[in-house]
Amino acid sequence: MCIHILSYTSIIARFERTHRPTSARSTTITARRSAVTGLVDVHTHAIDDGLADLRQAYPHDGWPSIERTSDTEAMLMFGDAPYRRIDHRCWSPDARLSDMDRDGVAVQVLSPIPVTFCYQASAAGAAELASAQNEFFARVVRQHPTRFAALGAVALQDPDRAVEETRRCMRQRGFLGVEIGTRVGCTELADPSLDRFFAVVHELGAMVLVHPSDQDLSARVTGLGLGFGAGMPIETTLAAAALIAEGAHSRRPEVRICLAHGGGALPAVIGRLDKGAIIDGMRADSPNLPSRLARQFWCDSLTYNRAALDAAVEVFGRDHVLLGSDYPFPAMPEPIDDIVGDLAADLRHRISRINLEEYLGALPGSGPDSLSAAGRNRRTHGGPIALDAG
Repeated sequence: MCIHILSYTSIIARFERTHRPTSARSTTITARRSAVTGLVDVHTHAIDDGLADLRQAYPHDGWPSIERTSDTEAMLMFGDAPYRRIDHRCWSPDARLSDMDRDGVAVQVLSPIPVTFCYQASAAGAAELASAQNEFFARVVRQHPTRFAALGAVALQDPDRAVEETRRCMRQRGFLGVEIGTRVGCTELADPSLDRFFAVVHELGAMVLVHPSDQDLSARVTGLGLGFGAGMPIETTLAAAALIAEGAHSRRPEVRICLAHGGGALPAVIGRLDKGAIIDGMRADSPNLPSRLARQFWCDSLTYNRAALDAAVEVFGRDHVLLGSDYPFPAMPEPIDDIVGDLAADLRHRISRINLEEYLGALPGSGPDSLSAAGRNRRTHGGPIALDAG
């Protein structure tokens, strides 16, 4: 198994001066702040500093682990190799709340760090890892139910295990759905073997955040040092384009798929995808034209560029774009709502909060039964019930 682990050393060194851990700040934490107003950040990452080390139980696979280097810092390992430096903002709710209060963020949606997907590893081990991560997310949400929600982890190399874990997540308060990679080893997300998983996702009203992993990038991209700038968004683009071209988007029309990083490069290439489909015989007025199917996707706002964000709004629709920051990593914008904060008021409010509320109903703290396992007020999806016995 060839695993390409990106070196973010130069990027981290450039940003670390302005992204110090919150222990250096004297910000008062308001853990019970109302979530009725403020930003909702759907793209943040977290990991338990007590994450179980699976290397002994499953010695033939590579696994993530945490090695603490101080009270507030740690090294995230993959196998025996250092992957990236992290700090207590990854695992401490108090550290996160301090930053959230400073930045006007009412709710963070926690999700796994993509290196922990481990789709190339043992399905049993990956399922154990996913369950452990979801328990950590659930614990944080229980401690601060008005400030945090979660997207769970699943072992997607075994769709049956992934279905079981998704069901378990969605029975818990505060889980909005799951986060997955752009492919599962050599299997595309469009592959029919994943149809049942996506059918259950639809049945449960769950959202799926599709996030690229640097482990899926080619040696060419990583060798050029373009993993962050080009490789990750291109990986998202290929996954989304395959979902459209392979008919999966038509087979799963009601599934809420949110593409990380503004949909990657999909807004830039959608015209070419349309032209290619027409060259291949599709009518220009076909409902299956890629640009029409693309409007079923959602995306986050993490583009770093106003023109790119405008293109995402144009392709996916103003009601299908959500605020995302990549907190707490160096990739997060400065300020957290950069670009979004300069939009017209109606669009800014939609992206910052309203779009997610219109889909999910009341967010944490907004109502008497906000995001409870039994009381989610999602839009009616329609369509057939998932073919699932569980």
